Amino acid sequence: MGSPKKQRKKYSTPSHPWQKERILSEKETLDKYGLRRKYEIWKMNSILKNFSNQAKRLITEKTGNVEIERDQLLKKLNALGLLEKDTKIADVLSITLNDILERRLQTLVYKKNLSKSIDQARQFITHKHIMVGANMITTPSYLVPVEEESGIQFVAESSLSDPSHPERFVEEKKIKKIEEKEEEKAATGVKEEKKVKKAEKPKEEVKKTPKKAAKKEEAKEKKPEGKNK
Repeated sequence: MGSPKKQRKKYSTPSHPWQKERILSEKETLDKYGLRRKYEIWKMNSILKNFSNQAKRLITEKTGNVEIERDQLLKKLNALGLLEKDTKIADVLSITLNDILERRLQTLVYKKNLSKSIDQARQFITHKHIMVGANMITTPSYLVPVEEESGIQFVAESSLSDPSHPERFVEEKKIKKIEEKEEEKAATGVKEEKKVKKAEKPKEEVKKTPKKAAKKEEAKEKKPEGKNK
């Protein structure tokens, strides 16, 4: 037995610490899902590896308890929303890291428009403003089952539970921003069309006569006929 004071490590680190492609992809994942540390990615990746390793073992083995374990694994993944009903054990290998990250409580709070950003969703969860069903959850990495997804809401004692709270009008603000961007695009498009039309118009050629030639012609017309010195 290990020490009760020290928790067991729940994730495995990458085999090589300096891989450019992996580092860049992890940075994009951190920004997209509002993660604070890379160990959160490694933790979700370890969960994915456990599912895939268990599925590989159940595909190859042919003992009596294999069918029971297959049903249990498929039911678990179906309850988490990672697989659909009537799927085979081989479909477990098609689950990706993004599929698991999409089931995190932080991601679902943002998708339900309970927060302005993915980072604010994390703040609401850690500050005890979010509950799932009848339980208050303070861990952003909590994987929400499909049955509990509809129960994600603000805690009744939280100030955010008041409908008049400014943070509750997130959807309206998003719609306004989208409309303003569309209006700006339309205005810029009209300006560009006018510029193109002006450029396409052929310039009228104007024949300019020299000033001296014009004055001579005027002088000839003014002279009376038959008076020549």
